[in-house]
Amino acid sequence: MDARRIIARLRDGETPDHDQLQWFAKGLADGGVTDAQAGAFAMAALLNGLTDEGRVGLTLAMRDSGKVLKWDLDGPVLDKHSTGGVGDCVSLVLAPALAACGAYVPMISGRGLGHTGGTLDKMEAIPGLHTDLEEAQFRDVVARAGCAIVSATKDIAPADRRLYAVRDVTSTVESLDLITASILSKKLAAGLDGLVLDVKIGSGAFMKNMDEAKSLAEALVTTANEAGCKTAAVISDMNQPLAPSLGNALEVAASCAVLTGRKQGALLDLSATLGGVVLANAGLAGDVATGHAMILSAISSGTAAEYFGRMIAAMGGPIKFMDDPKRFLPESTVIREVAAASDGYVSAMDGQALGMVVVDLGGGRKVETDKIDYAVGLSDMTTLGAKVRKGQPLARVHASRMDHAEAAVRAVQKAITIAPDAPVVPDLIREGIG
Repeated sequence: MDARRIIARLRDGETPDHDQLQWFAKGLADGGVTDAQAGAFAMAALLNGLTDEGRVGLTLAMRDSGKVLKWDLDGPVLDKHSTGGVGDCVSLVLAPALAACGAYVPMISGRGLGHTGGTLDKMEAIPGLHTDLEEAQFRDVVARAGCAIVSATKDIAPADRRLYAVRDVTSTVESLDLITASILSKKLAAGLDGLVLDVKIGSGAFMKNMDEAKSLAEALVTTANEAGCKTAAVISDMNQPLAPSLGNALEVAASCAVLTGRKQGALLDLSATLGGVVLANAGLAGDVATGHAMILSAISSGTAAEYFGRMIAAMGGPIKFMDDPKRFLPESTVIREVAAASDGYVSAMDGQALGMVVVDLGGGRKVETDKIDYAVGLSDMTTLGAKVRKGQPLARVHASRMDHAEAAVRAVQKAITIAPDAPVVPDLIREGIG
């Protein structure tokens, strides 16, 4: 085959067939396709789109460009994926809760991207814990602890790694077809029986309106199901941080507070909703409501916390981490309160700006080589609709230096709008797909 003919076919509005997509993905993985050809393919896909069949074909081709895991376990292999938000640490709550309900969760996750935090960065805030496990270690942790949250090896969907890098420098990141294939190729390579997708919408999400979020959710659900993985999606609100904390160690602490029953709120609610959907689809629950109740029971009984602690220990973290998480997590040396500038109601929160505050504090990366400060971030975040008095704390900044803290205080004040009238607060769960 010839890459030029495949690109020309896509350029002319035709979708390459299964064999052509398999060949092209293999060329992406082994270098047989040049960067120029990969960029031309991505631009043609962005401009002309793929058919539903072509999107499935590209997803499977990228999945098959590397190793596809197979499991021999006594329960279904399940996972979730979020399109990214701020204060979104659902994975840390949901993975052990699903394991406590009889599932196995081999969660291949990513690092921070832009203003959104990365699950791997949060996990690595735990001293001694390693997310870059070899396949044998990964399998052992999943079998013993019921769940593992790890980074992808070079053998998982290598075509996606190559095409993603090219998309980033050719202004083709926005292609719905390529986004779908990128997300699902890695998830399907994990050998899943079921998947639930959390598609975010709002000021702290990449998708800013319902039409965009719904289009992505429908593309993901249709493609994954056609590829043989039972999948559904939930569109959830991201007009305010999901957890009361933003930042790696702070979000781990917030997750532990939920797992140990000390905190409730949106993080718990969304985790239970997503868990209920995937448990029902996998046959571990009779319906979504029963699955929702199972997740809440796993958390309230302390079983989910036990699974989380077991996973941490198996991945090199402290054996008794869940006895007192704050004892092990790093803490900032400078803590400053963010005071409300006036009386009123919290009427809007710029989630993207809040996420960038954490990045600017050192809790995220501006370039790939940046070193993460796991301790920094924001805690005790106010919520949309809250009635506040002038001088009342809206959040607390955790920083390593006083000048960083003062800049963060100003940025947080700018990102939170206080108005005289109470706003209409959007529902956390906006819609279900599939």
